This record gives sequence, structure tokens and C-alpha cells, in this order.
Amino acid sequence: MIQVKQLAHVCIFAHDLEATRGFYRDVLGMDTRFNFLRDGRIFGFYLDCGGRSHVEVFEKSEASYSERNQINHFCLEVEDIEAAIAHIRSKGVEVTPKKLACDDTYQAWIKDPNGVRIELFEYTGKSAQFTGGDRVADW
Repeated sequence: MIQVKQLAHVCIFAHDLEATRGFYRDVLGMDTRFNFLRDGRIFGFYLDCGGRSHVEVFEKSEASYSERNQINHFCLEVEDIEAAIAHIRSKGVEVTPKKLACDDTYQAWIKDPNGVRIELFEYTGKSAQFTGGDRVADW
């Protein structure tokens, strides 16, 4: 059996990262927890929603509002990612192997019957969501 602990994050795309960061910081009071870097440049960041919940933002200039593609994926924190993967596979659902991501968090991916991407997350003691510090993206 899988045990979902909570919604870990929602991922959105942004045309202008700094305008987006400013909106969430100044309007909604959400501070940046850490940035994602690629080639020495910030291309995304995590916003703190309190506790263990976050909004993940990535720059995507070609993104446009549509009722079909506004949210990239949602993420569920699970108690034991290995057990979750085994359970999901036992139900005949395709799931990616567990991977330690650049933010020191274990992740695996599935899709619902509609193609909605769902990230499964297991935090570690070194997860950037809690320790902070920018992370260099490895994808």
C-alpha cells in the first residue's frame, strides 16, 4: 500500500523569473527557498509555502496560459519511495526508477490516465527544500 503524506509542490512555468519571484514574494509573502542553476544562470527556483509545501517555478518563454497546459506537474511526498514504486508497479502502472535529484530528494514519475504527470518525492536529510543553497541542475 502507498502512503501519501501531503502535496509536496506544484510546478509552474514563467515568462519572466524575476517578475514571478517578485509577485510571489511581495504579493503573497512566499520567500525563495533555493534556485536551480544551469551554466551559471538561474533558470528556476523553489518558493516556500510553509511547512513542507512549495511552488516550483521554471523559466519557459514559450509558455502561454491555456486551460490545457498551465501546470506542468504536481508532486506527492510519499513515506517510502521504494514501497510506493513497488505498489504502483503491482497495479500495472508504469513508473520510472528512483533517482536522487540535484536537490538531494528521491523522485520517481508516473502519469495518470489523462497523461497528467505526477512526481513522487521522498525527502532526505540533505534535501534543499530544508537546507537551502542553490543547486546545479543535472538534466
